Amino acid sequence: MMFYDSVGPNPQVVRIFAAEKGIALPSTRVDLRGGENRQPAYLAKNPAGQLPSLELDNGTVIAEITAICEYLDEIGSGPSLIGSTPEERAETRMWVRRIDLNILEPLANGFRFSQGLKLFENRIHCIPQAADDLKAIAQEWLTRLDGMIAGREFICGNRLTLADILLSVFLQFGANVGQPINPANTNIVALVERMKARPSAAA
Repeated sequence: MMFYDSVGPNPQVVRIFAAEKGIALPSTRVDLRGGENRQPAYLAKNPAGQLPSLELDNGTVIAEITAICEYLDEIGSGPSLIGSTPEERAETRMWVRRIDLNILEPLANGFRFSQGLKLFENRIHCIPQAADDLKAIAQEWLTRLDGMIAGREFICGNRLTLADILLSVFLQFGANVGQPINPANTNIVALVERMKARPSAAA
């Protein structure tokens, strides 16, 4: 396998997931800031031009971090980070979707349309006037999620899953680009601190 890595939270999610699964990923760095991901050599592998990607030994290229992580979960050993039963897998995917759509996407686009505008304005359709509202949507949902996970060690109860990795990585990224965690959301703060203390956080 070959993991096409770069800066940013998306590749970090995969690196941490792989570390939790005990999978060593051979990798090569793609210069996202320099636009290498939009050049013909990389587009031949991933026509969407996004990072990261995982190229399998047979030449198949998997993109999208949830798809990559689910693949790694299936080929790796140890406890599943998706779920070992249909019910557990459904629960994990439910939370991943809620977090992705309602928190991560508005958080990330809030960044792309404001602090990250110079990098993204010629790459995607940016809506600068929407940035503040998108950031507010992410914060509103974080407050809702804080109440939903009260009394839990992880988002899915006592199971560490992809949902925890996704949320913690993106919230740490957000804190570095002007979207700090509201300290009143004590359950979210505690979850992120638990995730930061895990050895995989260094991946």
